[in-house]
Amino acid sequence: MASADGRVLASAAMTRNTVLAEARPLPAALDGRSIALIGLMGAGKTSIGRRLAARLGLSFVDADHEIEAAAGSTIPELFERYGERAFREGERRVVQRILAGEPVVLATGGGAFMDPDTRRAIRAQAVSVWLRCPLETLVRRVSTRSNRPLLAVGSSAEILARLMNMRHPYYAEADLIVDCSDESADITTSHVLAALLAWGPPRRLAVALRERSYNVLIGPGLLGRAGASLAPVLPQKRAVIVTDETVASLHLETVKRALAETAIETSEIIVPAGEGSKSLETFAIVTDRLLERGVERRTAVIALGGGVIGDLAGFAAAATLRGLPFVQMPTTLLAQVDSSVGGKTGINTKRGKNLLGAFHQPLLVLADVGSLATLPARQLRAGYAEIVKAGLIGDAGFFAWCESNGAALIAGDQDLQAEAVLRAASFKAAVVGDDEREEKPSDGRALLNLGHTFAHALERETGYSDALLHGEAVAIGLGLAFRLSARLDIAPAADGERIIRHLDEVGLPAELSVLNRRFSAASLLQHMRHDKKVRDGATTFVLARGIGHAYTSRDVSAEAVIDLLRAEGCAP
Repeated sequence: MASADGRVLASAAMTRNTVLAEARPLPAALDGRSIALIGLMGAGKTSIGRRLAARLGLSFVDADHEIEAAAGSTIPELFERYGERAFREGERRVVQRILAGEPVVLATGGGAFMDPDTRRAIRAQAVSVWLRCPLETLVRRVSTRSNRPLLAVGSSAEILARLMNMRHPYYAEADLIVDCSDESADITTSHVLAALLAWGPPRRLAVALRERSYNVLIGPGLLGRAGASLAPVLPQKRAVIVTDETVASLHLETVKRALAETAIETSEIIVPAGEGSKSLETFAIVTDRLLERGVERRTAVIALGGGVIGDLAGFAAAATLRGLPFVQMPTTLLAQVDSSVGGKTGINTKRGKNLLGAFHQPLLVLADVGSLATLPARQLRAGYAEIVKAGLIGDAGFFAWCESNGAALIAGDQDLQAEAVLRAASFKAAVVGDDEREEKPSDGRALLNLGHTFAHALERETGYSDALLHGEAVAIGLGLAFRLSARLDIAPAADGERIIRHLDEVGLPAELSVLNRRFSAASLLQHMRHDKKVRDGATTFVLARGIGHAYTSRDVSAEAVIDLLRAEGCAP
């Protein structure tokens, strides 16, 4: 708040309640951060904050008391003298100063979290906890208090109801929400402590690009708190969700409710499930519906689903109004580790896979590993192939980790799933950061196509049908790439056999013979010649000198490929 001569009073000796009571160990998730309690007046931030600090052995700070000490005036006097706007400016400075020090339990003023700079400071340096109370409880608690300037005129119930409508969408950005009622402060404190002990922040990966960066958040429950994650990054509180019929039945309502909590207005476009939706026809439908909804250049497109939806929605976002903000919410393992990271979007044509598209980086990626529990086992295994690929390209230690943990990961271990998504996505992010648009003449981002030259040919030969999923085609392609490397005397034959053995152990097809279909070597080679990675008429292959040592080559002869495919059982 401003003083009479215009200066901002933002310094004062801290009046902390240092607790001497026996304390519990601090929750590991705090990691040296403070705890900031937020909520409306009457939520019990001060009484619960003191008790929580006592149990954790931290100091307690009441932001309102700090402001009064700094200004030498009461909160009502400051409102009357300087107005709310000046008060909020001073409040922001006090909160930022408190959080810059040692970890504390901080009770914030009811309006503090409304300020975007204050929210950023709390997000960076504290775990925020919203004490959410019903209206009748708040009215009862504040009815006898005289130091609430916002309640000075009018009905407490009407004013609090109005404040709820205004502030709850911002409070919903808190890390944790604890519902309170007429229970005692001690009981509510126990609920807060239990929530802190159970909570863990999502794993976070920063994708650093030349022009800007974005985060990939990985963990369970992220779809249910999507509004808290998206509100800080969306340029407009409006979004269109693009999803498919299968995912809509599983997750759409959860995401819409989560976005509504933070007042993000949504509508949806639902397309048929499957690879067939990556078409010019569906692309035209999606872009037309976006325009029909009157999207503006700040309206976001959210891709909720697997790789098909991410590619389709991302390309629609890139093309509509020459570029709309874009968010990825991948719900399959394949999309979480691969297609949602890196900004490649596109659709298929009768000439081949992903031949129309654009580079369009997302604002944010939310990889909710909890959504993987709804996947059929076959889909989960297909996604695992891209995890294995990351180790084979450049991290032999990660491939060894896969050999030890792959079976448990596919069986549903969420912690292993989150760790694998983080490690595979981190590897891809590093490659993308060094070669965002696949401009390097060799290696660079092209390395991510290990196994894909074969895979795309197999997918086209099978008509992009469910007879062969993309991840299954990649698994076969990985085995073929290492066997080709061995036949060219580049890699040890034992490496290829080791890879095929592991893929077989987790239930993935690793050899053409598993498909119970005889392919034509000449036909597959012809598909490869139409692959988008062809340069100057030469097909690009990713080969390997061994596990973890991949490189690109355009010197592989057609005869070598034909010989390999015939050795694998293909017809001439």
